[in-house]
Amino acid sequence: MKDHLKNMAVVLKALGDEKRLKIIKMLASNTNESFCVSDVALQLGISQPAVSQHIKVLKNIGILEENRRGFRVFYTINSEVLAEYRKDINELFRKAFEKCQHNFSCDQCSYNNKCQ
Repeated sequence: MKDHLKNMAVVLKALGDEKRLKIIKMLASNTNESFCVSDVALQLGISQPAVSQHIKVLKNIGILEENRRGFRVFYTINSEVLAEYRKDINELFRKAFEKCQHNFSCDQCSYNNKCQ
């Protein structure tokens, strides 16, 4: 459970950046296309090194997949991973409004388990 909570903290931190959210939006709303770093940089109006750093963070949490074509790397959304994070985040918010009957001392109080 601690590992799951730690992982979700990493995911939420990665999603907590406006530019990374724009990258996700750009790729998720164009599922028939893939984009290279220069495409993303042009769309967002930021430097290629900045885009590369943002992409690295998103790749580390599994949201982006890469596909090499010659010397270029193109990125797409990993829809399955994104959907799993969405499910976890929805559960997190659902659990946030449930009162814990154990004064937060039980292992069941994490958002991925139902407190009994």
